[in-house]
Amino acid sequence: MTAIGYDAPGGAEVLRPETVPVPAPGPGQVLVRVAFAGVNRPDVVQRQGLYPPPPGASPIPGLEIAGDVVAAGEGAEELVGQTVCALVSGGGYAEYCLAEAGHCLPVPPGLSLAEAAALPETLFTVWHNVFERGWVKDGETILVHGGTSGIGTMAIQLGKLFGVTVIVTCGGPAKCARALELGAAHAIDYKASDFVEEVRRITGGRGVHMVLDMVAGDYVPRNLKCLAEDGRHVTIAVQGGARAELNMAVVMARRYTLTGSTLRPRSTAFKALLAQEIAANAWPLVEEGKLRPVMDRTFPLREAAAAHAHMEAGEHVGKIVLEV
Repeated sequence: MTAIGYDAPGGAEVLRPETVPVPAPGPGQVLVRVAFAGVNRPDVVQRQGLYPPPPGASPIPGLEIAGDVVAAGEGAEELVGQTVCALVSGGGYAEYCLAEAGHCLPVPPGLSLAEAAALPETLFTVWHNVFERGWVKDGETILVHGGTSGIGTMAIQLGKLFGVTVIVTCGGPAKCARALELGAAHAIDYKASDFVEEVRRITGGRGVHMVLDMVAGDYVPRNLKCLAEDGRHVTIAVQGGARAELNMAVVMARRYTLTGSTLRPRSTAFKALLAQEIAANAWPLVEEGKLRPVMDRTFPLREAAAAHAHMEAGEHVGKIVLEV
């Protein structure tokens, strides 16, 4: 089969098509003939050599796919012939990819395969970190950085559907306008104003109940200034640096909760449980047509390097996918 690989870490240009064996599904696994694969920021970080695959995972980039199940290992035979999308630990940038049966979700009528491939990574990530780790409930207000990213656009939509007010930060007036169109209650241009002061103004000085942070670094103490008492700070990426200096006396006095997670290295069992939560609570909204990913651009599989360059340019809104 054709897959996308690279000889050594580097810029987007290191990605190139290669011919590799089709993998064979083991117990509880299915082999998916990939129609589309999602492109995500962790793929870029992996290509740069900064996010190696977990033990046992495919070295081929790609964390979400959609397509037809063409073979199965023991215990997963009932999925053969079904059209699914799946969260995978790697291997998505290829004509065929292995997925755990418990990490697959059925593609309902009305959802294109391109859209289906753009759902798992962001939906699993936002659901777990906002609702499970961040304990967000209806009537609360949250701050989400990167409002027009795949994660940001998913957070906006889930917030709307579950009664959560979403404030986002974006880089520039055009992106702010797009975030508002998608349903953000407020969009702050972080290049033109101080988001801490803007959150204080928007919330009447009360602050937000949770911050979903992809930046870390020097954003963390600023994020804490945005939190109401008993606020929760959830970190899912460290694009601004892995270290932060905090006043822990403030954390204690205001009873903050600081947490975070990375999804890829979590156990097969954990991700299967998360898939069940999503199937019960969010997937009916997909089936009803109320929840859809925001789509940016589609590239052919062989142009994965161009897709990565497009993501790194930072001008996209929503999801980038590869057509296989």
